[in-house]
Amino acid sequence: MPNCNFHYAPVFQSGPDTTSYRRLTNNYVKTIEAAGRRILTVDPEALRLLAREALRDISFLLRRNHLRQLASIIDDPAASGNDRYVAATLLKNAREAAKGILPGCQDTGTAIIHAHKGEQVWTNCDDRQYLSQGIFDTYTSENLRYSQMAPLSMFEEVNTQCNLPAQIDIYARPGNEYHFLFLAKGGGSANKT
Repeated sequence: MPNCNFHYAPVFQSGPDTTSYRRLTNNYVKTIEAAGRRILTVDPEALRLLAREALRDISFLLRRNHLRQLASIIDDPAASGNDRYVAATLLKNAREAAKGILPGCQDTGTAIIHAHKGEQVWTNCDDRQYLSQGIFDTYTSENLRYSQMAPLSMFEEVNTQCNLPAQIDIYARPGNEYHFLFLAKGGGSANKT
């Protein structure tokens, strides 16, 4: 018999979230009381809007803190000439991408959504459908490369022309909050495991 006590800990433990967020809209979300609990009701269009904006931001924008870190390399006395050149080039690329015409990288990747949905969050829909619609909206309306291949047979495949299907994992959790992590996995999307 092992000589230990059970102690649950999440696999990924994060520190405080210092990310600056922006509100997309005041619509689509409200709270109600039901069975003595505070319920967060989410209109399915909120999921579509969130996915669309998140994937667009991933493709065209970098976080301010990341941009500051790149800029600090240019003034770092320990940085080599090559370090400064690469940092300056990345900053120029970020400036161009932020215009919303060409993305920051030509491989705009496989859309991945990792979500934790509270048991007191009601959407009254298949959340994956509306999240997928938001991804579809982004990839078909922006200047983004389609990288998803669908198998036709053991040796043939075709581009889906909309970058779907996405990987969407939604996990249950206690409470009335819905947390999302959006990613665009590039670098050989067909090799994703």
